[in-house]
Amino acid sequence: MGQGAFADVDRAIQKSDLGLNPVNDGKLIRINIPPLTEERRKDLVKVAKRYTEDAKVAIRNVRRDLNEQLKKLEKDKDITEDDMHKGQDEVQKITDEHVKKCDEVLAAKEKEIMEI
Repeated sequence: MGQGAFADVDRAIQKSDLGLNPVNDGKLIRINIPPLTEERRKDLVKVAKRYTEDAKVAIRNVRRDLNEQLKKLEKDKDITEDDMHKGQDEVQKITDEHVKKCDEVLAAKEKEIMEI
């Protein structure tokens, strides 16, 4: 890895909102991870919640895009109105499953983070 890449990785770790301070000697990047305090654990749970919310927004954006495609297909007479509604129902079912999975993963991760 070149010196520029080390600097990029160093900066990315510092900007990660994880509170880590990398030490870059040009050959190796060291990250000292201190024992987690209760406050730090709560901060990490907040980070996990933010990432989970971002994932759920992305899932909903895919749902919106798929529903728009279904509406266009129906408008272009490529599918029937009933097929469009069936497709939208299926898209919603899949969306709900993935949002639920995000919440389950978050709950497990929150439990893991708060475990001492």
